[in-house]
This record gives sequence, structure tokens and C-alpha cells, in this order.
Amino acid sequence: MSTNAAPDRASLRKELLRQRREFVVSPAHADAEAQLGRSLLRLLAQLEPQCLGLYWPLEGEFNAAALLGAAEGLEDCTLALPFARKADRQMDFRRWDRQVPAIKDECGIPSSNGAIVQPDVLLVPCVGFSPTGYRLGYGGGYYDRWLAAHPGVTTVGLAWQLGEIALEVQPHDQALTIILTESALLAP
Repeated sequence: MSTNAAPDRASLRKELLRQRREFVVSPAHADAEAQLGRSLLRLLAQLEPQCLGLYWPLEGEFNAAALLGAAEGLEDCTLALPFARKADRQMDFRRWDRQVPAIKDECGIPSSNGAIVQPDVLLVPCVGFSPTGYRLGYGGGYYDRWLAAHPGVTTVGLAWQLGEIALEVQPHDQALTIILTESALLAP
């Protein structure tokens, strides 16, 4: 018997990560990265963040830290990296000095030991995304919990266009304000 059920999130995540690994070694990746970088800088010039939360990139993610750590026009903007804690599955954002992080959070992701700050604009990595503004992350729920506790923060999901998917929204999912890819800006 055949069913038309949507793939579970773990299977979908696994497939998207496979596609992303193939994409980042393809000839199209360099142009996509440059375009996404230009689009992000234009968007941030419009948003004018006072404190910008970003992320240290995992394999295949857009490297916003490299771009923004040296970007002109953001000298007066506080930059912050997430610090995740496993025990309570929470995270906060810590001031980042724009240097390669010397510490890792409890999930093993490079982070900062700066003071805790609250971003007014937050860049969010997306494994996948829906046109309605929801994201598929890595399955830990850290961003969804943080966003639920900090309403009103402008969120910008950064993704590769190949990650656009139909995603069944779950009760804990938090919609993003904007999704930005190398070829589109979605403001659902």
C-alpha cells in the first residue's frame, strides 16, 4: 500500500544536508555565495541593527560571520554569537569580538565568551525553509525556544535556494520575518 505522507523531518533534513554538500562543491556555489552576501549587506543597511545576532557556520552554511566581521558600515553594530546549553536546551547570545572564537558552546559549536546581549536583528541558519517563513533546522529547537522567549526580534533566515520545501508546521515552530537566499527575499 502506497501513502502520500510527507517525509518525516529527520529524513527531510538528511536529504537536504546531502543536497547542500553537493551544492557547496559545485561551480554554482561561488556565485550563489557572492549574491547572497550582497543581498544580505543591502538588507542589513535597511534594517540598521543595533545588535546583530549571527551564527558560526557549520558545513555548507552561508558564512555570515566572515562577511560581517569585516563589513564596512557595521562598525557601530554589536555582533553576537549564540551559546547553546545542552542541559536545559536553551541558548543566549554573547557579544562577539569579530575574532575566530576561542571557545565552543555545549553543543561543540564555536561561540563567544563575551557579555550576554539581546539582538534586535537575528540571522538564523536554515537547513530548509518554506515559502511561508518557517525553517527546518538541525532538530534541537534552540532557535524556536529563543524566538518564543524574545518576540519582536527581526529574524532573517539564511538559506540556499535548493532548501525550499513544503514544511508541515508544528506547534513549537516560530515563523521568521524574512528568508533570504541567493535568488530570493521572502517576507511572508
